[in-house]
Amino acid sequence: MKLNAFARAALLAAGCAVALPALAADKPVLEVWTMSLSPKFDGYFKDLVGKYNAQNPNVEIKWTDYPWDVIQSKFTAAVGAGKPPALVNLNVPWAYDYKQSGLLQPLDGVINKSQYVDGAIKDVTFDGKVYAFPHYNGANVIAYNAELFKKAGLNPAKPPKSLDEQLAYAKTIKAKTGVAGFAPALGPTKIEGFLIQNGLPLLKDGKPVFNSPAHVAMLKKLGDAYKSGALLKDNLFAQDNFQVSIAAYNSGRMAMLVTTPASLTRVRDEAPKLYQSTQVAPAPIGPTGIAAGGWMFNFGVARNVNKALLPEIGKFGNYLTNADNQLAFAKLAGTLPTARKAAQDPYFQKVANDAGAAEKAVGVAAASLDKTRTIYLAGVKDPDVLSARLAAAVEKAVTGRQDPKAALDEAAAFWSGKL
Repeated sequence: MKLNAFARAALLAAGCAVALPALAADKPVLEVWTMSLSPKFDGYFKDLVGKYNAQNPNVEIKWTDYPWDVIQSKFTAAVGAGKPPALVNLNVPWAYDYKQSGLLQPLDGVINKSQYVDGAIKDVTFDGKVYAFPHYNGANVIAYNAELFKKAGLNPAKPPKSLDEQLAYAKTIKAKTGVAGFAPALGPTKIEGFLIQNGLPLLKDGKPVFNSPAHVAMLKKLGDAYKSGALLKDNLFAQDNFQVSIAAYNSGRMAMLVTTPASLTRVRDEAPKLYQSTQVAPAPIGPTGIAAGGWMFNFGVARNVNKALLPEIGKFGNYLTNADNQLAFAKLAGTLPTARKAAQDPYFQKVANDAGAAEKAVGVAAASLDKTRTIYLAGVKDPDVLSARLAAAVEKAVTGRQDPKAALDEAAAFWSGKL
């Protein structure tokens, strides 16, 4: 998110605005804004809000849903007008940017941090303070074709646990079966997450550092796999190569698919025979100890809400994201909860012996939530432009069109000019 002149004006206005509580029958009305959850979850939110209002007659919760491409402008305008909602639904990059711009306030005094998994709290902790109530998340698993593993002489009971193992498996599978191993996400807006998860930082003290020997070695490693055919080449460097990747997996043209549990229902429906031989395991963990695939949504509180209402806002924020409510939401949405007790519920942890890969994957993903993080390029202007330039350099290096060090040097110079 980039703050334009309008948003900066809102920030200035927020500095002097005094947000007064709306009154309905002499009690405060707390507005809660969600993002693109209506109409699918109308019943869920109306029931949740109705129960809370009945149990807390001293306050009224009002729920409003906005499309994802509208909610930011609505929130910025509301803050600028001194009439922000009590809680606003954000993703982690948006929460970070709003915190950096001074539009959100820390919630350490009102949030019940102990009810959430570690990864979720870390996602919304900036400069040592917690800035949002974690809500729902995602987490990746690795689905793999056990029959192809056997044909390649690999043990299906021992899936890869690291990127190096995954690359080695992919090369073996290609050599023994002629099938590509997997397709990492190397395109724009994805490449930074790939590098960071694998312990390769992009910036240090505001300067690009992705042209180091370690980064060059990574691209040479990927280039070697690419040349051997171990990586699926279709749309490998596109911003989103998932649709092509799952189609390749379902048609038997790729052996391993890193994806969310919900996506495996497509394997079940589109390739039922393959589904029977599909097994799942945790997605490989990088040297950072981070499990990729997280994209957490949360609820932030504007800097200029009425301070007198913070206890009530905190009470509802904790209620909205508690274990019972998150578990109910996860069952409806096919998402993962950030409330620890919900993640430990038998719904996730006790899978029937005859369960399919999609059901097993839910438990596998839920077990990794403490390590799951939202990885993104933070604290820079024009992140999409920077990401696109880095991805272009990676593509040239991996495909052998340019020396890896030269490609990364050029991209680093471009970043330096922009930063």
